[in-house]
Formats: sequence, structure tokens, C-alpha cells
Amino acid sequence: MTYTRRIRCDIRGIVQGVGFRPFIYRLARRHELSGWVCNSSGGVILEAQGEDAALHLFVFAIRAEAPPLAVITALESEEILASCGDEFIIRESKGGEGAPEISPDWDVCPDCLRELFDPADRRFLYPFITCTNCGPRYSIITGTPYDRPLTTMAPFVMCPLCQGEYYDPADRRFHAQPNGCPLCGPRLTLTDSGGEQVAGDPLAQAIRLLAAGKILAVKGTGGYHLAVDATNDGAVRELRRRKQRDEKPFALMAPGLMEISRFALPDPLEERLIASPERPIVLVRRRDDHNLSPAVAPANGYFGVMLPSTPLQHLLLRENFPALVMTSGNLSDEPIAFRDEDARQRLGITADFFLTHDRSIQTRLDDSVLRVFQGNPLFLRRSRGYAPRAVPLPAGQRSVLAVGAELKGAICLTRGDRAFLSQHIGDLKNPETLASLEETTTHLKKILAIRPELVAHDLHPDYLSTRWAQEMTGIPLVGVQHHHAHLASCMAENGVEGEVMGIIFDGTGFGLDGTVWGGEFLVGGYESFRRAGHIRQVPLPGGDAAVREPFRMALSWLREAFGPAAFELPLPFIASLSEEEKKLFDRMIQRGINSPLTSSCGRLFDGVAALLGVRSAVSYEGQAAIELEGMAEQGGERPPFSFALDATESGCLCLDFSEMIRELMEALLAGHHRGTLARAFHDTVAHGAVELCAAIRQETGLERVLLSGGVFQNRLLAERTHDLLAARNFQVFTHRLVPPNDGGVALGQAVIAGRSRICA
Repeated sequence: MTYTRRIRCDIRGIVQGVGFRPFIYRLARRHELSGWVCNSSGGVILEAQGEDAALHLFVFAIRAEAPPLAVITALESEEILASCGDEFIIRESKGGEGAPEISPDWDVCPDCLRELFDPADRRFLYPFITCTNCGPRYSIITGTPYDRPLTTMAPFVMCPLCQGEYYDPADRRFHAQPNGCPLCGPRLTLTDSGGEQVAGDPLAQAIRLLAAGKILAVKGTGGYHLAVDATNDGAVRELRRRKQRDEKPFALMAPGLMEISRFALPDPLEERLIASPERPIVLVRRRDDHNLSPAVAPANGYFGVMLPSTPLQHLLLRENFPALVMTSGNLSDEPIAFRDEDARQRLGITADFFLTHDRSIQTRLDDSVLRVFQGNPLFLRRSRGYAPRAVPLPAGQRSVLAVGAELKGAICLTRGDRAFLSQHIGDLKNPETLASLEETTTHLKKILAIRPELVAHDLHPDYLSTRWAQEMTGIPLVGVQHHHAHLASCMAENGVEGEVMGIIFDGTGFGLDGTVWGGEFLVGGYESFRRAGHIRQVPLPGGDAAVREPFRMALSWLREAFGPAAFELPLPFIASLSEEEKKLFDRMIQRGINSPLTSSCGRLFDGVAALLGVRSAVSYEGQAAIELEGMAEQGGERPPFSFALDATESGCLCLDFSEMIRELMEALLAGHHRGTLARAFHDTVAHGAVELCAAIRQETGLERVLLSGGVFQNRLLAERTHDLLAARNFQVFTHRLVPPNDGGVALGQAVIAGRSRICA
């Protein structure tokens, strides 16, 4: 027996601008239901009426068959009184409380890609083809609700054919806000670095210039890339010279997975990530027999590879290049250029030509970067394709703005049980990047309709983000210790509550005792924490200079292990020092002159890298540790070195690697393979960390361990630590949704502040 019912559904999540209303319309008609659907300020509302069985199937299909870009976070339904009517219609948007979630930018969908290369299609070779299932979203939105007037497509008046698609609920482009065609949509322009337009078809000319070895600034979804032919060694080296980027690897874009397989060795999961609609850069082991320029990724065993994410990129690459270097359009330490005039000013000395267009970018977006860890994706940079997708929180909390730290800047806004982490903004070391942080904050607060009750910041008084937060008036501030934020970030994304252990390994963080932390073992939760252990503190000779020159940390650890005799050891970086320099470094380390104490695991990696001859100086952050990991991957197996666990006067446990340094040095002088020694070093750090956790468990009974901090981007260390902990019956949690580095710190700050007792 069947009977007629009517239900009302309130659906929240990423359900606007993703083809959700026409999806509901078609679904309702399929099940012969009457009613209506419309956008609300908080998502989508619908009423549906029909036979009981049909309604059950309809509601089930909403989740099961949702459009590709949709993310449903809540679907609440209630039965209401039935009413008259036989049709199902799409109503105009409604106002009201709440705010929708915003879709990230996505790759070109298969339907649009097929039309792009179909000579019979009216959008054949059109560089801005899109529909409700793909294309730009977050990068073009200027306000909400997500309608064309509140996007950067507002200046483009649709032609009759595009209007017909836009207003037809049965069409794939129904209410596709970026909709356009060659007659009415955005258009390409090719100019030289002085702004003079190049004659001829912009796309064909751009391909010709790239093939000739020229450097092009190419406008993408969230900003400009600098592009060169990756097989042209001279062009790649010239790009390095002009961009002032000595050795940091360049990202590569290839037309397809087949082309990638000719210069790299992706496994099946890496291939799935590369080909996903988010189109991230994925770190993949490179082939030894590749034919790309050696200058693409010098001294690195991996390539960062991606597939095209815009129609223009598909057109540039297909059947033209095996790979293009596609690196961010900026100079070192600057944010990516995304406004046309700014790009011409900043990139004019780097690029020979500009391939651009007349659709404005509202929000700058760098490419996201991932690597695979333990059979899962691990973010190194979370940006285009993922931001500002929400991270679910373990519980609802007050609205917070968290401004992050200094490196790998990102902000976080919370609303209820959702955290919205911004795109990667960059290292906050100059006014330009700080201005980008401010713009991102203003824009996200507007489009997410969030009014923060608290502002969270790092404790370091000299971070630009901290100073900016402290200049805000009329809103309470919450200072959060750096490594506590790392712990809370990993807890929040894993939905963990209660008291846990955290191994937080990174380069630097302002410690509660005024020293530089970075090799921390914390016990606590969101509300509080204590430092239960740390790596032995050693001097940081020259402060920040030791980050740029890892040999300084090698001297510091060697001085701890060998005393004054360290300066007579037969190592190249020691031999390069004059007698006066040796005496100067000895005094600095012994007396603490411009040499603050640090427990940093990142600096330990730097010191060992210098000791093993990997790097005495670096040209980008983390270079020494990255290359040390590469060396270790080529090494054989050997037992770990010795280490000690001691108790400090403060009650902390101290993990002392001085004996490891002595044994490693002796093995090096005995002629042992450096790769094997590097692997044994990784193994020793992992074993030491696990032993310290075992000692904490004996004291506290805690079984849950979380791994966070930038050092855990190191796959070898992270996997070894994870496996050793699991073998000792610990429950191990790692990052999946946000980066373990400082790009995830804002999430931890936000949750700590939201759980605090500070009154708003």
C-alpha cells in the first residue's frame, strides 16, 4: 500500500554553484515528485511530495548521486503537510540566517574536455570552457550568494545561446556562473614583457614561443605561472637565473599520465591523486633515464608533477610538449602574482611574454602539493582544489580567527563544528605576504559570513602574524604555543578528544622557557599541555644564520660530542674555516654568544646533513634535510646508533643524541657508505622517539600518539616512527587533511582558542 507524503529538506555543505539544484530537479522528475528547490543563504532548501517509496529513494539518491563538486555536510528532513501541485520547479534564491560553504576550483570535467577538442562543437579550442561540474569557483567569487553578479564573470554579458543553457534546468550549464563562449566570454591576449600585443592567434603563438625556449607568464585559475619547455636545459637554467631560485625544484605539468610515466615512476595511488579533479602537484620518484633538463630538480630524487587544471593548460600541452615547467609566478619569498598590472610589474624582468586574459582573479591560489605516506595522501601545501573546503571539528565551538605562524602562512576561521582553512599564503617575512594574509582574511570572513569572537596567534612576539593580531582592537586575543598548536591540529583533523601524547618535530618554535623548541614530546589536549620530553638542547650558532648554513649546527653537535677536539676533525667544512673562525665558533658555542639553545629536530637533521657532506649551506628552507632523506633512501641497512634518555631538573625526559654523533662520525671516518649512515640516522631518531614515548606511557598510561611538525614531511622518518610505535601497541595518528608543517598550525590555534575559557 502506498500513500502520498511531503517532506522539507535543509541541505548544507558545498551545494551552491555545483549544479545541485538542477540535480535535485532531475532527480525529483525521475521519481515523479512535485515540489520545489532553491538556494538559501546557508545551503539548499527543498520540498518534495509523492509516494512514500519514491521519497525514500529520492532522499537516498541525494547523497549517493550528488554532483561531483558537491560536499554534503548536513541533510535534515521533516515531514510537512501535503499541498496541491503536479510540477517540480526551481525557485529563486532565498535569504535567511547561516552561510553556504564555497566550492574550491576544479579541473575540466570529461564532458567539457570532450567538447574542447571537438571541431563540431561551438566551444572548440575555447580556453574558458566550463559547466556546473567543473571550473573556477573560489578564485572568482566576490560575495554570496554564489550568483554571476557576485563573481568576476559579472562584466561578461551572455549571448542568447549561453543564456539558453544558463536558464535550462535540463542543461549541464544551468546556472553555471562562469558560463561563456568565444562570442561572449573571456578572451586570450599575448603580449611581450613591455605590454605590446603580439600579432596572430595568442594560443598558437604562445606554443611557438615556448618551443623556441622563451619564458612565458601564463595566467591560471589563481594566479600566474612561469612556464618553459622542461626539455630545454638552457631555458630552464635561464628561468632559475631570472627567478633567483638556485636549486629548489620546479613543478612540472604534463599532458597526461602516459607522458608522466616517461620521466617519473608514479604508483597507482600517486596516479589517482595526480588525475583527481583537484589537480595537485604530487611528489613522484623520478626515472633515471628521463630526458628533462637536469636543472628541473637538481640533487633531488623526486619530481613534483601535475596535470593541466584549466582548458588553457590542456590546449598548451596536448600534442605540443612532454612537460612544461609550471612554477609560481613570483620572485623568491614573494606571494604569487594574480592581478594583471602587478604581474607585469613584478614578472616583467623574468618573463619574455605574457599569455593572459580579461577575466579577473578575485583570490590568489598557489598549487597544492602532496606526497604519499602510509598509503594515504599527505599535504605539504593545501591550496588550489582544496581551499576553502571545511575540516570537520570534533565538536561545535565559538567562532575564531587564527592567523597561523610565520612560515607557510594560512589562516583558519571556525563556524560551529567546521573549520575553514585558507589557501597557502606564503612565508610571512615581508609586507607583500602580510597584505595577502589580510586580504584573504577579509574575503573569507565575507563569503563565509563569519564574525570571529576571538583571535588566536603564535606566542612568538616578532612574527608578522602575531603583530598584526595584536593590532586588532575590540576582540579578545589568545596566544597559543607553537607546538601545542601542532598537537591540536592533528587531534582536530582526526576527531581526537581527551589527553594524548604528541611527538612534534619541526625547525623552530617559541618555547615557554624562552628557548627555541622543535624536538618536543607533549602530553595534553586542547585545553592545556605539558612538555614531557625533548631532544637535548644545543646552541644554535648565529641564530637564524644556522638555518641558512647547516654546518653551524654540525659544529654545535660535534662540539657537544667531542669537546674542543671537534674543530680538528677531518671534515671539509671544518677544513674550510680559518683558525680564527674556529676559535670564534668555539667561543660562541661555549659561551652562548648569539647562540640560543634549541631542541630542534629540524636543526639536528641539518647538522647531520652537513656532517655527511650533503649541504654546508642551503638556498631554500628544508633543502639539507630533503637531500639527506634522498641520500638515506639509497643506503643499506645497519643497526641504529646509540642514544640516551635522561631526566632533566625540570622533570622532562631528555633524548640525547650525542653518542649517535660520535658513532656516526667514527663510521664516516672509517669509510662506511654515507647513504647507509644517513639511513641509520633516520632509524636512530625514530627509535629514540619511540623509547621516550614508552617512558611517558609508563608514567601516564597514555596509548595514543600523534605525529606533527614539518620534520614529519620526511617519509622515511615518519613511516619508521609510525611502524615502530604501532609495533609497541601505540595507537598512532598522523595528518591527512592539513599539512603537518606550519600550514596546519592555524587549525590548531583555532581549536585551542575555541575551547579556551577566555570571554569574548
